[in-house]
Amino acid sequence: MNIYIYLFLLFGLVFGLSTFSYMHLFSEGPHQVDTPEGGSTLGGRVLWAMVCTFLWPIMVLTGLNSARILAKRRRQTVAANH
Repeated sequence: MNIYIYLFLLFGLVFGLSTFSYMHLFSEGPHQVDTPEGGSTLGGRVLWAMVCTFLWPIMVLTGLNSARILAKRRRQTVAANH
């Protein structure tokens, strides 16, 4: 049973570290947020990885919702240009 918990947490950690650059798609919606002057800090990356470690299924769902919104906007833009 413990192996499943470890795999869940490991997958969440890898997901968090790999999606840090795109975290605006998972939390604030499809609009990219301005980064601070110093850029992203190690603390921000660690916090994002910790949140995703435990909540990655929810983050995947919110990412899919943002992808749906962006695809809908692209279709509307293409339709408006024709």
